[in-house]
Amino acid sequence: MKSLLIILFASISVNGLAQTTVTVQWLQRKAPANSDTVYYNAGRKLTWPDFKGKEDVKSPALAITSSGFGFLAGVQKNNGKTNINITVYCYFGKKASWVRAGRESAYALNHEQHHFDITYIATCMFLQKLKSASFTWENYNAVLDRIYAESSRQLEKMQNEYDGQTKNGQLKDVQATWNEKIDAQLATISTN
Repeated sequence: MKSLLIILFASISVNGLAQTTVTVQWLQRKAPANSDTVYYNAGRKLTWPDFKGKEDVKSPALAITSSGFGFLAGVQKNNGKTNINITVYCYFGKKASWVRAGRESAYALNHEQHHFDITYIATCMFLQKLKSASFTWENYNAVLDRIYAESSRQLEKMQNEYDGQTKNGQLKDVQATWNEKIDAQLATISTN
């Protein structure tokens, strides 16, 4: 259900040891008004008009949030020095997200917002893993791919636990517990 996007720009590998500098940063983007994408911003919550996708009549779900994370990576080698720049972002896809007509409620929107929040939490975990990784000119592609795959699996597990335990938001007492858990996690994480 979650779409994930990877954009990777890389140079051709050259053998040899080099001094490596790695910069990992959060990309705070604001999409144009007519964009299909909402980039995660703690000050901007989802609204029902963001859910522009066509309803899946076969789905038992009341709404679907399509969100994910990705990165941009650039690598330069100059005079024996390697510079690796990685920029991480988290997004919501409007055209892939939908809500059943007439079923829009504040309660359901909060459940869907927390799906996006969980994606952001997983994105921040991905960012921290990148910051603690040991990159070299020779291994950066493999390390990026491995950490991205691990983090994607972790995101999927978190989303499945959330929906499974709340029964897609139907168990209001369990949903309330998850609301507190997610809000507490959001209060402790940073993209710095």
